[in-house]
Amino acid sequence: MDKNESYVIGVDYGTDSVRSIVVNAHTGKEISSSVFYYPRWKKGLFCNASLNQFRQHPLDYVEGLEYTIKDCLAQAGSDFASKVKGISIDTTGSTPIAVDKSGTPLSLLPEFENNPNAMFVLWKDHTSVKEAAEINNHASKFDTNYLQYVGGIYSSEWFWSKLLYILRKDESVKNNIVSWVEHCDWIPFLLTGGNDVTKLKRGVCSAGHKALWAVEYDGLPPNDFFVSLDPLLDGFTAKLFTETATAAESAGVISKEWAVKLGIPQDVVIGVGAFDCHMGAVGGQIEPYYLSKVMGTSTCDMLVAPLAEVEGKLIKGICGQVPGSIIPGMMGMEAGQSAFGDAYAWLKNVLAWPVQNILPQTSLIDAQTAEALKDEIIDKIIAELSKEANKIVVDESSELAIDWQNGRRTPDANQLLKGAFIGLGLGTDAPKMFRALVEATCFGAKKIVDRFIEEGRPVKGLIGLGGVAKKSPFIMQMMADVMNMPIRIHKSEQTCALGAAMFAATVAGVYDKVEDAMVAMGQGFDAEYYPNQELVAIYAKRYEKYGELGGFIEKTIA
Repeated sequence: MDKNESYVIGVDYGTDSVRSIVVNAHTGKEISSSVFYYPRWKKGLFCNASLNQFRQHPLDYVEGLEYTIKDCLAQAGSDFASKVKGISIDTTGSTPIAVDKSGTPLSLLPEFENNPNAMFVLWKDHTSVKEAAEINNHASKFDTNYLQYVGGIYSSEWFWSKLLYILRKDESVKNNIVSWVEHCDWIPFLLTGGNDVTKLKRGVCSAGHKALWAVEYDGLPPNDFFVSLDPLLDGFTAKLFTETATAAESAGVISKEWAVKLGIPQDVVIGVGAFDCHMGAVGGQIEPYYLSKVMGTSTCDMLVAPLAEVEGKLIKGICGQVPGSIIPGMMGMEAGQSAFGDAYAWLKNVLAWPVQNILPQTSLIDAQTAEALKDEIIDKIIAELSKEANKIVVDESSELAIDWQNGRRTPDANQLLKGAFIGLGLGTDAPKMFRALVEATCFGAKKIVDRFIEEGRPVKGLIGLGGVAKKSPFIMQMMADVMNMPIRIHKSEQTCALGAAMFAATVAGVYDKVEDAMVAMGQGFDAEYYPNQELVAIYAKRYEKYGELGGFIEKTIA
């Protein structure tokens, strides 16, 4: 096949936007890209941060899907659309939604269109902390440990706790729900024209890491496990699934409606979906025992190993270990932090409060200028903080922070935990607080590496992926110093979308396996940060204090 005659599309659904890219399936060259910011989400609709409620309307996803793909193809030129062979999708997760028997999200029905409980429950929604705690307590009563493949602790970020919360919270949703579907599984179902939820293909990625699916259970845990937790769950496993598929498998062929809408051939193959971090690890050319860190609003840390080398070994306190969830034929292990970029955004918003709330009231300049000035200041805050924080000479007594502004994902999930600062004085300024917060996120990342090593999984090095990795040398250098190991930064700015494109090329038959797609389409690395040995010892001592402070915070909140 001519290298110029085969193209694939990778679609990456993030927290704030969806991005699509058109890629040469043989060389990995990016032809075009397009981003769509969710309009309803941007307005803050259906969310309440004080309640940890974060919901997204499916129309944001559907509109973004159509817009970005059509825009990509328009940029690429008229010759490209007819040569598209496959499309694959990644999304945030666990981000599930209630659907009816046709697989239609309830919030796409008129009677539910403004009901937050009928919308996608975003990964960062922690309204179900009570339900997660109940699941953890309940699981301890069974001879079979149904949490063994998800690190032994269930999280409020995940599938079952969110379902139970919604069923308890909303009578109308409870009476109309037929099934509970992850975002990454619903988009391929949509593109293939699915109209029967019992035929919706579920990816092993979301099922194994968030929904307690395992081959050892012949699917999901038994009905007795759930009905004894809460009668509301009686019979729900029968509404779900027993079989799963890897992202290297096909979810079907694009429907005529979507083919016409997008202007692409009606034989385009749609891949089974997966989570953004899992496909991002593939796009970032993950290697066995190299921790791939997708760093954005949160982090997702991915490790793969040959199945034969890790069979029968379980890791405590991570987000799961699932065969084939990242690369078919390998064990996929996931960990991560609930807030990374979100922690920096929190501090930025605190500092920007006067600009957001007082500047618009000014009579010194016109409203248009005030708005432009506000946007300029807010846009520069993180960059300026990084510049000034980089000048600070740190010692053992410098300000110290804990990075649990959105709870702790791993190791040992606890979404009730809160962030903290100590050592503040009258000399503490914004750059010093920012430096301490960045350090805390790096310490949180080190806790994950330490857990893998303690549990017998070597970490040979780090691979940095995502927006923070690409845009912040200050943060990445501190990461290398704290970890005391190098971190390579992948060249692609769209590793999640590129990973999706690699899976699309595999599903379309261009490659026999996704590892071949990684070799052919991978873009390589363009930066590497090495530890500054003068700082390693200081950070090691401060890391001990971070652990002590974290233990105090956890004990106090408990």
